[in-house]
Amino acid sequence: MPSKRICKEGNNGFYFLTFTVQHWYYIFDRYDRWEILKNSLNYCIENKELSVMAYVFMLNHIHLIVHSPDVAGFVRDFKKHTSRELMKNIQKYEPQIVHFFQNENGNFNIWKKTNMPIYLESDFVYGQKWDYIEANPVMKKYVHSTNHWWYSSANPQSPVKVRRDG
Repeated sequence: MPSKRICKEGNNGFYFLTFTVQHWYYIFDRYDRWEILKNSLNYCIENKELSVMAYVFMLNHIHLIVHSPDVAGFVRDFKKHTSRELMKNIQKYEPQIVHFFQNENGNFNIWKKTNMPIYLESDFVYGQKWDYIEANPVMKKYVHSTNHWWYSSANPQSPVKVRRDG
């Protein structure tokens, strides 16, 4: 079973991560919300030494294989920034759903707390997670071929700057 945290000793390793929207609510398919995710990932790639090896943005979650000198820091900063930007977007375009993301203290949480990090120690597990990520839109029957999903590392024109040397 995956850990709920990124271990201190492996903080600079390769990780499979899943970020899931609260209540599995579909929010990314409208109002340029995939753009918020894309821009945030590309910012981390350009400015925070993040390497994205594989990724997919789905309707209510994202999967990533990443490498960084500080994976835990990336997760913290990415989730904080995207949560703030997504909440502003939701308040502007869909204020009727804001309550789905408000907790009992009145604070807003877009993302579930856990990221289900899996430290990728072997080539086998790395390949298995890579295949899973890129096949996700096909398994959900959103597209017939992995390279047809725009927000995926399987697409050669991917708008996220992925490392192609895996």
